[in-house]
Amino acid sequence: MARKKKEQEAPGGAPEWMTTYSDLVTLLLCFFVLLFAMSAVDAQKFKSVMQSFQGGTGVMPGTGTIEENGTSTGGEDPLVTEEINLSELKSSIDEYSEGEGLSDKLLTQIDERGLIIRMVDTVFFESGSADIKPETASLLDYVTDILIREEFADKHIKIEGHTDSDPVSGNGKYPTNWELSAARATSVLRYLVEQKGIDGTRVSSAGYGYFRPIAPNDTPENKSKNRRVDLVILRTSEEDLEPN
Repeated sequence: MARKKKEQEAPGGAPEWMTTYSDLVTLLLCFFVLLFAMSAVDAQKFKSVMQSFQGGTGVMPGTGTIEENGTSTGGEDPLVTEEINLSELKSSIDEYSEGEGLSDKLLTQIDERGLIIRMVDTVFFESGSADIKPETASLLDYVTDILIREEFADKHIKIEGHTDSDPVSGNGKYPTNWELSAARATSVLRYLVEQKGIDGTRVSSAGYGYFRPIAPNDTPENKSKNRRVDLVILRTSEEDLEPN
């Protein structure tokens, strides 16, 4: 009788298919982490990351480089620092306006362009006029004291005049809302440059009439929101769009 071959012993450890399976699970985990990161990423930061891959050193802003001895040569991310400065400035102005009882007259908002300091027209101007009221100049003084701080000393400031849709009333000095909105923005610009010493290369002004409302021009309350002068402290990415 032939001797039966000795059955081979099964190899020890996990089956070979487990290795492929674990790799698949790891890849799926990385994929979902990447999706989550992209959904929560800040637009400005994402732009800087993309720029780091499009030529240049390939080093992400704020990460720096690693020397042979293991030390880092990088510093803070300038975009993160800029965001912190704008947020702190917004909080400072909000605190001031609340303390002065101007919470509904001096408003702030951060958007993709930068920090908007929004001033309701009745605070600074009489109806149909572009002359700044002397009694409210102190408010502009406060804003100027912030704009000359070191962290904002190189920021471009865009001053934008807006009106409601009602025809201009008054002595006919400004025939349409175009002229009135532009004149009010220019009055604020001249005050900042001529009275407060802001560098003229840092500022620009524009008048938009009633063509960029923030509320429908259908009620007196909404119209009062549209009559405004906006001081926009531009982000670095937006400054590049301004003419040199």
